[in-house]
Amino acid sequence: MHRPSPGFSRTALESALQTVSIERKGLEALEQALSGPLGIAFSEAVDRIAESRARLIVTGIGKSGHIARKIQATLASTGTPSLFLHPAEAAHGDLGMVAPGDLILAFSNSGETAELAAILAYAARQNHCVIAVTAVGTSALARAAQIPLVLPTSAEACPMGLAPTTSTLLQLALGDALAIALLEKRGFTARDFGAFHPGGLLGARLRPISDLMHTGDALPLGQGSLPLRSVILEMTRKSFGCMGVIDDNGELQGLITDADLRRALSGDLDATTAADVMNPAPVTASADTLAQDVLHLMNQRERPITSLFIVDTAHRPVGIVHIHDLLRSGLS
Repeated sequence: MHRPSPGFSRTALESALQTVSIERKGLEALEQALSGPLGIAFSEAVDRIAESRARLIVTGIGKSGHIARKIQATLASTGTPSLFLHPAEAAHGDLGMVAPGDLILAFSNSGETAELAAILAYAARQNHCVIAVTAVGTSALARAAQIPLVLPTSAEACPMGLAPTTSTLLQLALGDALAIALLEKRGFTARDFGAFHPGGLLGARLRPISDLMHTGDALPLGQGSLPLRSVILEMTRKSFGCMGVIDDNGELQGLITDADLRRALSGDLDATTAADVMNPAPVTASADTLAQDVLHLMNQRERPITSLFIVDTAHRPVGIVHIHDLLRSGLS
C-alpha cells in the first residue's frame, strides 16, 4: 500500500502547478539572460557552427545526456550534421568518432562532470572548439570551452532541490533555440525537413505531390470540341470522376466533373461539347507543392475537390491526384 512521504501535504494538482510555476520562472530567467552576455555567446556559437563544414559532436551524461541526445536529434533533422558521443564510451575508444575540425557541444549543469574529462582533454590536444552549456561559469567545463553558454541559476522544481527539473528544461530550451537559429541561418525549408524525415505523418505531409500523382496515359484529358458522349467514355476509362479540357498546345483550359455531367445529361450528348459544360477556372497545383498543401487546397472549398490536376509552368497537365492517394499515403 502506497503511503505519502512525511512532510508532503500538497495535492497532486497543487504539486503540478508549483512545478510549472517554478519552471516558468526558470524560462523567464533564461529569456532575460539571452538579452545579456549569454545572448552574445549564443550568437557566437550559432555563427561558429554555421560556418563550419565539419560536424557537431554533442555530448553529456545522466539527465544532461538525455537532453544532449534529444538536441542532437533535432539538430540532425534540421540540417546540422551531428552525432551523439557518450562520454563513458568516448574514454574507451569512441573518441575515434571525432574527426578533425569537428566542434563539440557539451551539456553539464554543474560543469564538473568527471566523465567529460577525457573528451575535454582530447579536444584541447586536437584543437577542437568546445561549446559548453552549463549553469556554472567558473566550472571546469566552462573554463575548457571556447564558447561557454552559461545558464541562469534557477531553483529546481523538485521540493528537495535534487532531481534535475528546471535545469534540464533550460538546457532543452537553449538547445532547441540553437537548432532553430541554425535552421533559419541556413535557410532550411519544410522540403529539406521532409527529405530527412520521410517516415510517419510528418513524412507524408512533407512529400512533394509529384511523388503521389498519376501521370502519362492515366490522365483523363480531352479537347474542348469533344462531344459529351466521348467525355463520358474518357471519364469512365480513367476513373477519376473528372476530365481535363486542353487546347491544341496541351494547356489546361477547364475541368469537367461528374456533377457537370449530371447537369448536362438532359441535353444532346453528341451536340454538346466539353467546352460547353466545363469549369473554365479549375484549381491546380504545381508538381513541387507539398502533399499537405494539396490536401488543404482540396478541402478548403465549400464543396471539397476529390481530384486535382498538377500542371507545369505552361499550365499543361503533368499529373492528377485523387483524395484517396493522399489518404493512402498516411496523410489525414
